[in-house]
Amino acid sequence: MQEITREDIGVLVKLQKAETETVRIESFLKKIETEKIGVEKELIAFKSALENHKDELAKAAALCRDTEAEVQMLGERVIRSNEKLRQVKTNKEYQALQREVDDNRKRKEVLETSFIKFLEDKESKETFVSQREVELAQLTEKIRTEQEEIDKKGQSDRELLNQYRRQREEIGEKLESSLYRQFNQISNANGGLAVVEVRERLCRGCFMSIPHQLYIEVQRCNSLILCPQCNRILYFAQPEESTVQVD
Repeated sequence: MQEITREDIGVLVKLQKAETETVRIESFLKKIETEKIGVEKELIAFKSALENHKDELAKAAALCRDTEAEVQMLGERVIRSNEKLRQVKTNKEYQALQREVDDNRKRKEVLETSFIKFLEDKESKETFVSQREVELAQLTEKIRTEQEEIDKKGQSDRELLNQYRRQREEIGEKLESSLYRQFNQISNANGGLAVVEVRERLCRGCFMSIPHQLYIEVQRCNSLILCPQCNRILYFAQPEESTVQVD
């Protein structure tokens, strides 16, 4: 067993308290950051859906323009063909031109009917997109307000986190470098809990009983003793001492 002093144990306990608060605040800040990202995702999804609707509107508008242009072109063909009809001299030419006029007129009528449907569809999409743009503005304002509230909620904790980090470094400087490294290794392996109290032979880290002789050694406070089950550093708290436990 590595020999340490009661003062070293006291420093380890203080270091653990700073570590516990650091881990707690970091977890809380991570949680609210996740919450902030979550509301941002809602806005991104809404914008993406709106862009898709705008693409559909653009396609509908293009279809209307193309259809209208084709209707106009067919109308002009019918006019030109009718003019030619008055000038033909043979029955064969007349029949050919008449078929052309009839075909163009029928095609024009079909397109005019389709154009009305296309136009109604475009206008419906325009109304929908306009409504969604208003909703987007409202949602953006709502989410920005929520994110500001989330930022405010974490501001004091960010300041407190910096204090605990500085405190942790200052306390750690009082330990031998090898002991400080060992503390960090155990803390990293156990979610930020490296030093735990032993009470009535029970490790307060894993809540498993330790051997009687080991319990006696912990009470002497002159050796670095690890829990045989969870490998955390054990210490015995005098009645007036505060304890470090798992939340």
